[in-house]
Amino acid sequence: MKTWLQASKIYLERRVLVILLLGFSSGLPLLLVFQTLSAWLRESDISLTMIGWFSLASTAYALKFLWAPLVDKVPLPILCKIFGQRRGWLIFSQGLIALAMLGLGSADPVNDLATMALWAVALAFASATQDIAVDAYRIESLDEDQLGAGSANYVLGYRIAMLAAGAGALFVADIWGWFAAYAVMAALMGVGVTTVLLSPEPEHITNPQTQQREQKVIAFMDRNTHLPAMLHGAMVRIYEAVICPFADFMSRPHWLMILLFVALYKYGEALLGVMANPFYLDLGFSKSEIAAVSKGYGLAMTLIGGYVGGVMVARLGIMRALLYAGIFQCLANLAFALQAMVGYSVPMLAVTISIENLTAGMATSAFIAYLSSLCNVAYTATQYALLSSLMNVTRTVFAAGGGWLAERMDWTGYFVLTTFAAVPGLIVLVWLMKRQPPQEPLLR
Repeated sequence: MKTWLQASKIYLERRVLVILLLGFSSGLPLLLVFQTLSAWLRESDISLTMIGWFSLASTAYALKFLWAPLVDKVPLPILCKIFGQRRGWLIFSQGLIALAMLGLGSADPVNDLATMALWAVALAFASATQDIAVDAYRIESLDEDQLGAGSANYVLGYRIAMLAAGAGALFVADIWGWFAAYAVMAALMGVGVTTVLLSPEPEHITNPQTQQREQKVIAFMDRNTHLPAMLHGAMVRIYEAVICPFADFMSRPHWLMILLFVALYKYGEALLGVMANPFYLDLGFSKSEIAAVSKGYGLAMTLIGGYVGGVMVARLGIMRALLYAGIFQCLANLAFALQAMVGYSVPMLAVTISIENLTAGMATSAFIAYLSSLCNVAYTATQYALLSSLMNVTRTVFAAGGGWLAERMDWTGYFVLTTFAAVPGLIVLVWLMKRQPPQEPLLR
């Protein structure tokens, strides 16, 4: 009992609580280019295939590693001078998010689907940029023993935001329309802005290996002082911001298998998520019922799952927590297959959502802690962006064909298939566990 209370106390530490609010800011835009947007499209009689391919609008989440080096090393002229590297980029991206939300909410899916797609891409780009800065801030501001609790709090804030962007947006859309829903979400970005303004800039710490790499940059500068100043500066920036982070990551054992695991771990959940709202609507559930049960009641189970996942990391170590939570998450997809067999039933929907959200909360907490543990604090923005981009590939590119599959098979068969889609990631995880030294639990 004492160890569980000890594990719980860490959730109330100031730096961990800040991550809760930044998690809210990160989670708010996602559904507005994903599930909530798919509900809007379905209500506008857009085909399931088009809805599935429309998820490609959020490809920015999968490609954010391409501009993560800019966020990591390049200061914004005014904002970073005032607030620091991490906070400056956070303020900048949060302003872009609010603007893109208003633009997307004003679009017309019936008469101008292309414009809607452009605003969705803009929102995803701004949101992905914020994620880069939030992830770097989170990893740099937390101690190693705070990673599990920080990950759980991040998931908690993220899921509360998903409640707002899911249930909240659907409720508002039901009463005042879709523009009002997106405008309210834009106003809620003020939570993230306020958090950044009231929080300190994290310390920048380098280890001996990083210092050696930075000495190479200095040596390069000394050898090439004859180059034009602009070219010389650009080459130094590229070496520091791009080459060093990737060279550092690729120096680790089994790095290719680590990347494969990161790409596959959430694949089954991604295939489920892209078709969840169309599935609910096809069974006859109203937007308000979806909001109340799928988003509202399910949130409580997600919060419990996130807490359990954080404690599992502290008690079992990250790798074993990943394995157990991943197995539960894989099996949870079968509840959706059972829901398809039962049909319209609000009590059954509550059970289905409870199972899925509980296991997803557990797996996400453990997964975020794992990704965070892989990052060198000198290159957090770039390395975490690389890892989380691979994770998002499954939610965007790999899962984009989910609508095509759903139109060619019944819902029961589709969700059984999503269960098997999660198995390859678990196989790679077991392979890694056998070849990497076991991590000691933080609490015994």
